[in-house]
Amino acid sequence: MRVVIVGASGNAGTALLRRLSSEPGIEAVGVSRRVPPDPPIEWHSADVGEDDATERLAPIFDGADAVVNLAWQIQPSHDQRRIYRTNVLGSRAIFRAVLRAGVPTLVQASSVGVYSPGPKHAFVTEDWRRAGVLESSYSRHKALVERMLDEIESDHPTLRVVRVRPGLIFQRDAGTEIGRYFAGPLLPARLLKFGWIPVLPSHPRLRMQAVHADDVAEAYLSILQADVSGAFNLAAGPVLSGESVAPVFHGLPVPVPGVALEGAAAASWWLRLQPVDRGWVRLAFKSPLMSCDRAASELGWRPRVTALDALRELVGGMADRAGSSFPPLRSDPELPGRLGGLLRGRLPGTPNPY
Repeated sequence: MRVVIVGASGNAGTALLRRLSSEPGIEAVGVSRRVPPDPPIEWHSADVGEDDATERLAPIFDGADAVVNLAWQIQPSHDQRRIYRTNVLGSRAIFRAVLRAGVPTLVQASSVGVYSPGPKHAFVTEDWRRAGVLESSYSRHKALVERMLDEIESDHPTLRVVRVRPGLIFQRDAGTEIGRYFAGPLLPARLLKFGWIPVLPSHPRLRMQAVHADDVAEAYLSILQADVSGAFNLAAGPVLSGESVAPVFHGLPVPVPGVALEGAAAASWWLRLQPVDRGWVRLAFKSPLMSCDRAASELGWRPRVTALDALRELVGGMADRAGSSFPPLRSDPELPGRLGGLLRGRLPGTPNPY
C-alpha cells in the first residue's frame, strides 16, 4: 500500500510516519513545504497554498492507494489571509489533486473544532452539527473544509472519504512547537521542569479532551487498513479541566470568569505578547465533548495513553525544549515564538513560523 501524507512533518504527521515505518507492506511518502534533513523516506516539497499546488501534487499522488491530508496552519494568527490560503484553499488543491490522480481513498484530518457548540458534561457522536464556533477562525476553516468534503462525496461516490476528528494532540517532541504556537516567547518553560504549575484556571465550560499522537497514528493505520468511511472522533480520558489537571501538577484550581479569560487573551494578543487570540478561548468554552464509541466498535481503537499522561509528557517536552529535526518541531531558539525570535523583532502571532 502506497500512502502519501501531506503535512507529514508536523505533530500528527511525525507520529504517523513512526507508526507506518514499522508496518510491513506500507510505503509512506511525505509531502511538506520544507523537506527535513536526510529524510528516511521518499519526500516531496510542496506548498499547498500556491496557485499551482494541484498541478504539483497530482503527479505525487499518482499511483497512491491513499492520501492522508494533515496540512494545517494555525500561525501567524495576525495574518488570517495566509492561514486561509493554507487551510481552505490548500485543502481544496489537495482534494482536486486526489481526484485528478484517481486516488481511491482520502483521509482528512479534521478536529473537534468542526463541531457546533455543544455540551460539556455529555458526549456527542459524529453526527453532531458541524457549523463550527464562529468566533474561531480555526473552527470556521475546519467546517469549510468538511463542507467541501460533503460535496466531493456527493459528486464522487466511489471515493472513500474518512474524516478524523481528534481532541488536542500531545506528544513530547511537540513540546517546543506547541509552546511557540500557543504560549509564545514569554512562557517560562524552564520552570515547568519541576512539574509544578501553582495555579490552574477553572471554569465550568473549560473542559477539553486530549489524545496522544501515537494513539492518533494507530487510528490512522486502522482506517487505512479497514473498509470504513465517514467520521471518527478520537480522544482519551479523562476530560481535562482545572480540577482534573491540578493534582498532576500539584497546583490549585482557581475559578476564573469566562469574560476575564477572553479579555486577557484578546488584550495580550492585540499587544503581541502571546499568539493566541480570543477565538481560541471561545472554542475551548464552546466545543463539545466527543464520544469515541464508533472508533472503538469499528476500528477496535482504544487509546493506550491517558489524556493526563499525554499532557504530562507534553509539559515535560516544553520544559526540556524537546523537538526533532522536522522543521515544524525544531527547537531553534531564534524561531518565531521563542525568546530569541522576539529579540529579533519576530512578535508573537506575526511572522510565519512554518
